[in-house]
Amino acid sequence: MKIPQGSFLTVLIYVNDVIVTETDSAKIYWLKHYLDTKFHIKDLDKLKYFLGIEVARSSDDVVLSQQKYVLDILTECGLTGCKPSSSPMAKQYQLDLNSGELCGDPGQYRRLIGRLLYLTITRSDISYAVHILSQFMHKPRRPYYDAAIRILRYLKSLPGQ
Repeated sequence: MKIPQGSFLTVLIYVNDVIVTETDSAKIYWLKHYLDTKFHIKDLDKLKYFLGIEVARSSDDVVLSQQKYVLDILTECGLTGCKPSSSPMAKQYQLDLNSGELCGDPGQYRRLIGRLLYLTITRSDISYAVHILSQFMHKPRRPYYDAAIRILRYLKSLPGQ
């Protein structure tokens, strides 16, 4: 399909999910029809949720949120009723490679940090703390895991959590 100058087409593909955006809705319709003839696609209409990211629209804005994703992590970690934290990381917090006992299940720490890294897409306020904790994934220790839990408690403290 030839796209006229000044027009913009974006196609995002992840496994078997496809998002199409275009400045001209007729071209979106044409592309969806073409794809349906080749692959028998299911059109879910306007994007609402994709890869843990909620999409909300108003007449002027598009807002991305990972609130449901945060709630899923809190539930998985048994922290839905936890005491909230006012900051993602304690001030003057010092972590080093040898402090505290090793985590019994390093995979649990790595999964949690991976999920927190994914949250930084919409939550730049936790980026620094998550970046620091991601440096300890090769040999995680209990203080690092506790610091990751503090980030979750911080996310719990925010409105809507």
